[in-house]
Amino acid sequence: MVDSSEIRALLFDVFGTVVDWRNGVARDVGQFLSRHALTIDSFELADAWRREYVPAMEEIRSGRRPFVRLDVLHRENLLKVMSDYGVDANSISADDLDELNHAWHRLDPWPDSVEGLLRLKRRFMIAPLSNGNIRLMVDMAKRTALPWDAILGAEVVRAYKPSPQVYLETVEILCLKPEEVCMVAAHNGDLAAARQCGLKTAFVTRPTEHGPAQRTDLHAEQAWDFIAADMNELATKLGCPT
Repeated sequence: MVDSSEIRALLFDVFGTVVDWRNGVARDVGQFLSRHALTIDSFELADAWRREYVPAMEEIRSGRRPFVRLDVLHRENLLKVMSDYGVDANSISADDLDELNHAWHRLDPWPDSVEGLLRLKRRFMIAPLSNGNIRLMVDMAKRTALPWDAILGAEVVRAYKPSPQVYLETVEILCLKPEEVCMVAAHNGDLAAARQCGLKTAFVTRPTEHGPAQRTDLHAEQAWDFIAADMNELATKLGCPT
């Protein structure tokens, strides 16, 4: 059993771990489709938009493209997905497309997230380690009272997870050692990359992140340092008071 007294900071994946991206994006997509009289299933379009996330970032991780923030990638991916569904983006105003793209700034936390983060914050430094850009993270936090001590992540280090520099440079920014930092995520791959960099790991189960047909990340696939059903259980396991 890992001694939590060694840990000084917790870093969090955000999309899927702290916030429910699928329902939030589908909500705004549904309003957009209704305004433009488009008969496409909002969850189907949200899922298609999300599927472009990893390939777009891989262009940057591979060095084939210089770093750009996630808002830029999301907007490019939106245009691609709309084209795939036969929607003429040129018939829609740039302001309307920008508003839809900012659906990712308006995501709701899972029901346990804010309470659990507040408990964890009493004992540890807490910050996002997300591929989302700074403005996106700030807007989301302001809207839903996510109590971060700092906004860290891809845009700060100019690289995307799971590149090792994202974890290592973020630890260095906090003036800590990797073993003093715990990565919290609902994604086994994120935790595997963090562990390879020497960070401690905590898996929080989010079995409905991808909807009722979810097939991945339904359970911990390695013996992570901590495994919890939600943020409150994680706080309890880390010795945080209620």
